[in-house]
Amino acid sequence: MTEQAGNPFLYVVVCAAGIAAGVSKLIGAAQERDWEVGVIATPVAMGGFFDAGAVQAQTGRPVRSAWRTPADPRPFPPPDAVVVAPATFNTVNKWAAGIADTLALGTLCEAAGLGIPVAVLPCVADALAAHPAYRDSLERLRGMGVRFGEPYTGEVRPDGRRPEFAWESALELL
Repeated sequence: MTEQAGNPFLYVVVCAAGIAAGVSKLIGAAQERDWEVGVIATPVAMGGFFDAGAVQAQTGRPVRSAWRTPADPRPFPPPDAVVVAPATFNTVNKWAAGIADTLALGTLCEAAGLGIPVAVLPCVADALAAHPAYRDSLERLRGMGVRFGEPYTGEVRPDGRRPEFAWESALELL
């Protein structure tokens, strides 16, 4: 696949949350702003939380979830920015602790060390968001320069509907 000269490259890290199925909205919004996009998913997210084939067709690139071998070519260029959406309780806490046991977490840990801008759209239930470890993780990541959007709990509103996930707000954070 050929790169378009001069276009910035965005990594989108997708975690296992029900709203991950809408990640194509973020990809489309980024492409409309002239970003090239590559998607990295947590292993659990690859288990049916979004349509990886549709994302591959939309980006023109494979969805990555596993480490490549040293002999394999790099499927994406280095990122100019990273968006984590939806970001789950587990991913936020592991990332803040420096745990890099998946490609997604390794990418996030490395981005911080390289000074790459990172925007996060959390999708964490209120009960989990109240956990002290989560609050500490947010503070640590903010201290590293990570930018957070409004938290999304997915709780049903009084009218019986769920609020929309603000996919495009991640691009505004960058």
